[in-house]
Amino acid sequence: MNSAWVGWALAVLAVAVGYAGYGWPGVVLAVTVVVFWLLLQFSRALRVMRRAAARPMGLVDNAVMLHARLKPGLQMLQLLPLAHSLGRRVDEGGPGATHEVFEWADAGGDRVRVELQGGRVSSYRLLRRAEDGAEQGAEQGATPAAP
Repeated sequence: MNSAWVGWALAVLAVAVGYAGYGWPGVVLAVTVVVFWLLLQFSRALRVMRRAAARPMGLVDNAVMLHARLKPGLQMLQLLPLAHSLGRRVDEGGPGATHEVFEWADAGGDRVRVELQGGRVSSYRLLRRAEDGAEQGAEQGATPAAP
């Protein structure tokens, strides 16, 4: 179920309960609470983006640790604090595409490639850098797309 629909349904329910219980003062209180909640969410989003933008794009301290913390279904605003930076876009998917692919790399050359569909992590993969300089895909790190 889409969390945005649930949030808006709860906001409408709060206004209805406010009106049923206290009349128009209850509606004003409910609308005030909903607006306050929206401002908190907006402030959180700005804080996450500001912190991520302050670091070099696509750079993480340890790609293996980032890969270990990832799981399918994470929202972009939950992914950015884990990575501490904005990812480098690898694949834009073309016009009308519903997925985006971002990549983060560490100083050792290991990379994490994350595919997002609808703003949520659908799959991710750890790409290790071998000792001889050739890159190898870590098959155990590959995660299939969620249905």
